[in-house]
Amino acid sequence: MALGFAVAAFGLAACTSSSFDRLGAEAPPPLEADAPPPVAQMGAGQVRVALILPLSAQGNAGIAAISMKNAAEMALAEFKEPNVQLLVKDDAGTPQGAQAAAQQAIGEGAEMIIGPLFANSVSAVGALARTRNIPVIAFSTDASVAARGVYLLSFLPESDVRRIVDYAATRGKRSYAALLPDNAYGSVVEAAFQQTVARRGGRVISLEKYPPDPTRMGESIRRLAQSAANADSLFIPDGADAVPQVVQQLEANRVNVKRLQLLGTGLWDDPRIMENPSLAGALFAAPESAGFRAFAGRYRSRYGGEPVRTATLAYDAVALVAALVKTQGAQRFSEQTLTGSSGFAGIDGIFRFKADGTNERGLAVLRVAPGGAQVVSPAPKAFTPGT
Repeated sequence: MALGFAVAAFGLAACTSSSFDRLGAEAPPPLEADAPPPVAQMGAGQVRVALILPLSAQGNAGIAAISMKNAAEMALAEFKEPNVQLLVKDDAGTPQGAQAAAQQAIGEGAEMIIGPLFANSVSAVGALARTRNIPVIAFSTDASVAARGVYLLSFLPESDVRRIVDYAATRGKRSYAALLPDNAYGSVVEAAFQQTVARRGGRVISLEKYPPDPTRMGESIRRLAQSAANADSLFIPDGADAVPQVVQQLEANRVNVKRLQLLGTGLWDDPRIMENPSLAGALFAAPESAGFRAFAGRYRSRYGGEPVRTATLAYDAVALVAALVKTQGAQRFSEQTLTGSSGFAGIDGIFRFKADGTNERGLAVLRVAPGGAQVVSPAPKAFTPGT
């Protein structure tokens, strides 16, 4: 069942987990008290849905949560006559707070839970929700917390890896080297990278991990420089704080990066990457940006500020729930409805939930260029029937 939401174009985004946090801050320490603040409600519909976010968390997590709450409110406002009431709960960014918030929402009649943001909180909520047969649409990028009935709406790193390696293979690339950050994100993409290269009939000639400290990257980069002479592609799945330094050190070790096809993930979607001349022509997988730009414009008009990139996750989750309530009757939140093979259409393209709780997305391949990323392979508009 393909389902496009009956609202203006909107989008999805990368999100955070306690393992690799794209907000730049780990989840705050547990609170002494488990009880969440009093309930806030948005919308006057009959179908109650919980929205659990770290609204009172410190730092970037709390800032993102407020923006996501605004986006959820915006989705209700833009959807025509949504028969949904959101029960907004603050989990303070902790598993204890998330579980208490879920317990309270279920007691108030929630049929679905949207959120939480951090992986450990998703696990806590999922364990409770499954005992009540209540589905969860959560925002963590850590696929290990996905499960039957606990669906991740985030952009999973594995999707980026599959898309960029699949595209490189269609361009004749067969011999890969990789420089990976020695952290949880690097471990996830390493597994997906090895599997995808093997599936496409390629080989990994050299793979090195480097520490987060830029002053200690040198040895890993020197080893790769010595062993990657026969590679035709180099995969560097990291963000703009690290990738330019990695490339600079490669060049210092006499690696001709222009001879290699540099490959990256959605973390490359950053102006600092685009402005680096050594990275011009490099390729990475990410959603196309038009949807987010349109969403951000509407958000600015409504709230007078810029949304965080993760705000679109909350928007899409609420819009999806509203659409299912309107069109699917008593089966609105059933596993069969949520995991339909045709998937759904969102701001950043198509997506579908898999039975194991992970997702599949239609991503574009983009080329790094001084004026901004250029689409070289558009995102698909529909999933292949039967896949």
